[in-house]
Amino acid sequence: MPLISATALDELITSGSIEPTILDIRWQLATGADRDAYERGHIPGARFIDLDTQLAAPPGKGGRHPLPEPGQFAADMRAAGVSDDRPVVVYDAENATAAARAWWLLRYFGHGQVAVLDGGLASWVSAGFPLATDVPASAPGDFNARPGGMRVVDADGAAALAQRGVLLDARASERFRGTSEPVDAVAGHIPGARNLPTLDNLEETRRFREPSMLRTAFEGAGVRTELDVGAYCGSGVTAAHEVLALELAGYRAALYPGSWSEWITDPSRPVAREP
Repeated sequence: MPLISATALDELITSGSIEPTILDIRWQLATGADRDAYERGHIPGARFIDLDTQLAAPPGKGGRHPLPEPGQFAADMRAAGVSDDRPVVVYDAENATAAARAWWLLRYFGHGQVAVLDGGLASWVSAGFPLATDVPASAPGDFNARPGGMRVVDADGAAALAQRGVLLDARASERFRGTSEPVDAVAGHIPGARNLPTLDNLEETRRFREPSMLRTAFEGAGVRTELDVGAYCGSGVTAAHEVLALELAGYRAALYPGSWSEWITDPSRPVAREP
């Protein structure tokens, strides 16, 4: 199961069996990685991961958050204590939009035991569990990056998916329609894509909706078991959250890592807008 509750995580930590590697991925689109929040308090034993520099390559023609190089990603994860045979739990502040990027990348690079803390640090605190302020000393892990554990599509593949299957755009509706674009240089969406904003996957508590409710929502967007499904967003970060929600609902979806920020680097690619 790709999700874990705060109570289940506490039991895993205190059970005396193999302790999980815990990664703090607090990050916001507008302000970037939030190391200051980590230093003020984090789950005991958690190591901080900077999404912009450790879960992405430098921005460029591949978009704002291209996939990191396997060797660099493996080195960063090993430095944080990640090992192939040890479970990993990732979390962010509350809504998993950043944590899902770490979940997806670890799965893509071959780690088989990765879970997202449902509800993030907020759920841990509300359950009454303690926070720590020290940076834990942990032995380096032995994780080896093996690309291919999750499906990906490039720009051409995303365009094809939008026509022969279902391509979900995980951005807010105004960005999808092209009426507002606060981040990228061009507003709009990939022609044929269907909008299902990432935050619609969550309850008011910022925990994921029940699988049956997610499935109903995805079916409303045209998702069917017999159709190929993919997701994209602005730069491939929150679309990982969409892929996670799809998995919870019983669908295996491809991610377009470059997403809209890569799509618009080629002016020959079409742009759709809606009133």
